Amino acid sequence: MTKSVVLTGFMGSGKTTVGKIAAKKLSWPFIDADHEIEQEFGMPATEIFKTLGEAVFRQEEKSLITKLSAKESTVISLGGGAFLQREIRDVCMANCTVVYLDISWEAWKNRMPFLISTRPVLQGLTVSQMEELYYKRIEFYTYYHFRISMDSLDAEEAGNKIAALIRK
Repeated sequence: MTKSVVLTGFMGSGKTTVGKIAAKKLSWPFIDADHEIEQEFGMPATEIFKTLGEAVFRQEEKSLITKLSAKESTVISLGGGAFLQREIRDVCMANCTVVYLDISWEAWKNRMPFLISTRPVLQGLTVSQMEELYYKRIEFYTYYHFRISMDSLDAEEAGNKIAALIRK
C-alpha cells in the first residue's frame, strides 16, 4: 500500500500546479479538492461562498477530504483553508503523506494580483488584511510530514522533489 500525497499550504503557494507535476512524475492520478467541490455544486468556489456560505463549503470540504484521504497512490491538492479544520488535519496526517508548500509573505505578495479574483476569502480585503490572514493561517500549516520552500523553486522543481521523496 502506498499512501496518497496531500499538498497543503497557503492559497497561491502552487499546490495545484505542483500537484499535477508530482502526479505525472509518479504516474498517479491527481485530484484538486476545491475543483471537486466546485463540480459538486456546479459553481466556482467564490459563488459557493457568496450564495451558500463558507460553512456549507467547509462541510463539503471535510466530507470530501475524509473520503479522499482513504485513497492510495493519489496526489491530492487541498484548498488553502482546509487545514483550518482539525478533522481534516488529523485524517490527512494519519492516512496520507502531507507535504507543506511553504511560501514566504514576500514571495506570496508577488503572486497576489493573479490570485485575488479566484480566492473567495480574499474578496474585499486590503493588503494588510491579507497579510494578517497569511500569518494567522501559518500555524495551521505546521502539521506535515515534509516541507518544501517554494520561494526559490519553480513548480517543476517542487514536483520533482515530491516525487523523489515518495519514491524513497
